[in-house]
Amino acid sequence: MADESGRAVQAAIDAELKLLDPGVRASRALVSDLLEPEFVEFGASGRRWGATSILAVTSAGSVDPESPVKVSEMSGVLLAPGVVHLTYFADNSGRRAWRSSLWRLTETGWRMYFHQATLAS
Repeated sequence: MADESGRAVQAAIDAELKLLDPGVRASRALVSDLLEPEFVEFGASGRRWGATSILAVTSAGSVDPESPVKVSEMSGVLLAPGVVHLTYFADNSGRRAWRSSLWRLTETGWRMYFHQATLAS
């Protein structure tokens, strides 16, 4: 079970890091492949986002290729078969936040179901 857990957590981490990649974020199709249709985010801004609204923002260049998001303290836990919870700290050009994501394994691969960001000082 530990080996299965480690593989699942690593797959979710890899998918999370893809979503933070400026090249991936610039592509509606690539971001869409990583989000569940029912995706919900409570952003650091306090706004609630769905898959459609987050796709509009990410494809509009929300991550500067010259200044990628810096991630630290990323860790994850397998909550149930095919469900991983990740937490990490992100610095996006000085906007710092604790982040939490739920990932589910689907027929098409790992997809984010829920994300929350809380601004940090």
